[in-house]
Amino acid sequence: MELFDGIRWTTRGLISGTCRPTVIGLENVPKEGPFIVAPNHLSFLDSVIVQALMPRPVAFFAKAEYFTTKGVKGRLMRSFFEAVGSIPVERGEQAASVQALKTLLDILEDGRGIGIYPEGTRSRDGILYRGRTGVGWLALTTGAPVIPVGLIGTEKLQPAGRNAVKPQHFTMKVGAPLYFDKTGPDHSLPARRQVTDRIMDAIAVLSGQERSTSYNQSKAIE
Repeated sequence: MELFDGIRWTTRGLISGTCRPTVIGLENVPKEGPFIVAPNHLSFLDSVIVQALMPRPVAFFAKAEYFTTKGVKGRLMRSFFEAVGSIPVERGEQAASVQALKTLLDILEDGRGIGIYPEGTRSRDGILYRGRTGVGWLALTTGAPVIPVGLIGTEKLQPAGRNAVKPQHFTMKVGAPLYFDKTGPDHSLPARRQVTDRIMDAIAVLSGQERSTSYNQSKAIE
């Protein structure tokens, strides 16, 4: 925890000092017990931002490459993602993704927080896509409250095709918790879809994005 706190505070200070973000609604994060953070996804840096600015640890999926990249950048990324409890997943490996979802379940059952992008991967055109139902499955299986998050302007921090990060103002809006009945894993697909759609509605209100009724075609974990 000390390592996490040190890296979180360092990263938070760096983000706050260079980007001057507007952060609204942190009081909506439960002070104890399990919770699910469900943000929209516009940038590679979104997980770093949420993990740094949230008042409690939040474990996200992360591409396995982030843990194996060589050089100084690779060591920095690996140190950060390991410290905040990110879960490495091989891109395109269905079995690995299923195991990662079970790992998120274990974290929730341990009373901690996890983050999952309902869209599945980042939106490269700024549109909010239809949510995949993994977040609904987690919510119904565990009964953990879902915290919708709207990220605005994070795509400007690292424009497509560029490796360098350009400090820019952005906004993170944290919505009120959404509570769903705990049904365990035995629930219907329509129930899971209904919960997921409700979560996406809350995210849309926070982010103000144009919406699509289709899925984002890329299924890569970002």
